[in-house]
Amino acid sequence: MNITVNENLFAYIDPLTPEEHDALERSILAEGCRDALVLWGEVLVDGHNRYGICSKHGIPFNAVQNSRFKSIDDVQLWMIDQHLGRRSVSDFQRGVLALRKKDILAARVQPPQSEVSAPEHPPSQSIPQPERFVTRDAIAKAARISSNTISQIDKIQKSATPELVEAVKAGTISINAAATVASLPVDEQVAAVAGGRKELQQAARQVREAKAVARTEPESPQGVIARLRQTITELSAENAALKAQLAALAA
Repeated sequence: MNITVNENLFAYIDPLTPEEHDALERSILAEGCRDALVLWGEVLVDGHNRYGICSKHGIPFNAVQNSRFKSIDDVQLWMIDQHLGRRSVSDFQRGVLALRKKDILAARVQPPQSEVSAPEHPPSQSIPQPERFVTRDAIAKAARISSNTISQIDKIQKSATPELVEAVKAGTISINAAATVASLPVDEQVAAVAGGRKELQQAARQVREAKAVARTEPESPQGVIARLRQTITELSAENAALKAQLAALAA
């Protein structure tokens, strides 16, 4: 049996900790591989830790094909839903997975530029229709975390240094505080992480205090105009995405 492990499929999924991997290995050595691996053709979709352990020790395993997958996006959406259904997944990881799901679903209702002027065709049976609305509230509900937490995780993904992200994953800093620290320049984020928990808390507190002071000062006309332009840009982008989703649903 030929099996291919595509590491990119697991890029958004946290690996097992060494302790979790050791426990899984002990279980398989004692009881064998009880759960079947899931494949899409030759691509391993679920069970890569079990596959690695079984291959290492020459332990037999079963594998099943999932015939419902029609694209790599289908595979990723299935994997994301599987992990979101597990209790052991952290809130930060839930947010990362939910945001990835949002990106995949949003991309499905935005045809490539080369197809914009092409004649209309019925939706392909091989591409499942996107969820009714790919909104922040919807993905927050799917991930079982608050919409505010989703916003904070989105900010961390876009602005935080790798060191700060690892600090969140390790529990050294909360999601809320990390989103605040992520607004600092890169070198200051790195220095705060190097200083440990207390330094990170202090950095978050200083950023919040600076913002509080800024709110009490009158905003310049240029600042007001820049902020309004940014708001208009964001609302226009969201409106265009929603129109595309409604068009796809009405097709």
